[in-house]
Amino acid sequence: MKICVAGLGLIGGSVCMSLKRAGYAVDGWNRSPQSVQYALKNGIIDGAAHDFCGYDVVFVALPPKATLDFICGTAFKNGALVSDICGVKGFIERAVFSKPRNFSYVGCHPMAGKEVSGIQNACAELFDGANMVITHSSHTNPFALQVLRSLTKAMRFGRLIECTAEIHDKKIAYTSQLAHIVSNAYVKNSEIENCFGFTGGSFQDMTRIAGVDEGVWAALYMENAENVSDKIASLINSLAEIKNAIDCGNEQTLREVLKEGRRLFEESGGNGGNPQITVTVLGGK
Repeated sequence: MKICVAGLGLIGGSVCMSLKRAGYAVDGWNRSPQSVQYALKNGIIDGAAHDFCGYDVVFVALPPKATLDFICGTAFKNGALVSDICGVKGFIERAVFSKPRNFSYVGCHPMAGKEVSGIQNACAELFDGANMVITHSSHTNPFALQVLRSLTKAMRFGRLIECTAEIHDKKIAYTSQLAHIVSNAYVKNSEIENCFGFTGGSFQDMTRIAGVDEGVWAALYMENAENVSDKIASLINSLAEIKNAIDCGNEQTLREVLKEGRRLFEESGGNGGNPQITVTVLGGK
């Protein structure tokens, strides 16, 4: 099986390294040559790709618009599996399935990362035990889907979640995108200055992802705008409940609002029996 990864940043580089650890030969391509040179020098890839017609599997690890342009504008091998790892799936899936293709598309989203970027921060262990989301629809090729499942296990992900692109984008708007937005908004406070000695785990948890690349994340928010806006509105309403109770000096109401949040959190485990979401435990090391 000939594999190539297009986009050699933190995630793309880690895909290369985890697949090579599993025994696969992996070539790489990047929009700028520096990352390719670094990957070759450090053994992250086996060779530099110049076209993609000879590969059985191509992972696309590029920003949202670049991902779509690459998939729709590149010549691939007949029957190849092309899988993007973009953080929003719906807009890509709709475009790819809008007309016949000579390749099989299956979207995926590794739920792993770091606060830093670049291939120099990639590592083979990034996905060990992590969740992988694979999206599919009635247009998805079953054989291609099975190939991606197999590669997911080889990369040592711990759990595989399968669902539609629509479900993915709604969930990710809450679990990932809203979390990044809250962190970024939280640090826009004058008290952020001179916090040394006053911080603990809660501050670190809230601010850990405040400094991520605004170019990448702004594009993700815009491609999932309706879902993200909906989650922000819900958060604003919840914060308003707490603020109103405090402003009114009503401790009993405040306790009730906080208790409701605790109850919902404690009852939130599992997938709720949603038949549209399939969870498979892979036992990644």
